[in-house]
Amino acid sequence: MATVDIIIPAYNAARYLPTAIESVATQTFDDWRIVLVNDGSTDNTDEVVSPFLERLGPRILYIKQHNHGLPAARNAAIKASTAEFLALLDADDVWLPNRLSESVAILKDRPRAGLSYGLITYIDHKGVTGATFEGNKSNAEGNIAPYIYMRKVELPCPTMTFRRKCVDEVGLFDETMRATEDRDLWLRIALRYEVAFVPKVIAYYRVSPNSMSTDPQRMLKAQMQFIHKHYGAPGCGLRARQVALARAYKQHAEALQRQGKPRKALLSSLRALATYPFDMDNPRTAASLLLHSFGLRSS
Repeated sequence: MATVDIIIPAYNAARYLPTAIESVATQTFDDWRIVLVNDGSTDNTDEVVSPFLERLGPRILYIKQHNHGLPAARNAAIKASTAEFLALLDADDVWLPNRLSESVAILKDRPRAGLSYGLITYIDHKGVTGATFEGNKSNAEGNIAPYIYMRKVELPCPTMTFRRKCVDEVGLFDETMRATEDRDLWLRIALRYEVAFVPKVIAYYRVSPNSMSTDPQRMLKAQMQFIHKHYGAPGCGLRARQVALARAYKQHAEALQRQGKPRKALLSSLRALATYPFDMDNPRTAASLLLHSFGLRSS
């Protein structure tokens, strides 16, 4: 039985999948097994996976199912897992060679931590590197469940590692959530365990023009579901709810602005301001979008 089972869901990602799998094969920590779930792909995923099945043998478990969505694909992999630790890797992301060694070491050093995360560098569809996520400015680790709820902490998926026993206790990914299901699980774990942080870049996160995060309305709906679901949990009271709602509206406004919808963006930013005016980011965003709506530029 491997120490780490690597959860890879794949849906029409044959273009990127070999790079993802190769990034596992080059890990400095080698006590791992891949659990790869083909979630009803209609591309040549089978053809791409075949040589890896021959090459890796028992170190890769290949599961095929009808398309049920990302949370269900991850859950299928988790149900088939047997390792002490589970690590996430989406089919279009890439691990650096130190990814598993850093993640496993910090969880072994901190028995009270249920999950760990690290830093990422963004890449585009061609693999060209962009900005690096520099980490959360405060409340990066420890008992940070309320900050996860308020969206004050970002937890990049390709860096997430968690103990198998945690999902036995809190449950799997919520399959009713078509986005934000990852934050939902991290919060449920963080309500019981500490969160550990690896202060190094350990993965590349691919930004795709077709990703779910580019659909502002879908993301907002999922964020509302998450906020309402956990309202009333320890540290997730009225003020935390207001902060979380305002940050969701602000993110929605920024996404609409990127899509060239300034009026809708302004309305969403004003909603963020009205919901929680005490965060100075909210009036700044609203003021900037207001100036843009008049054809001006903020300084």
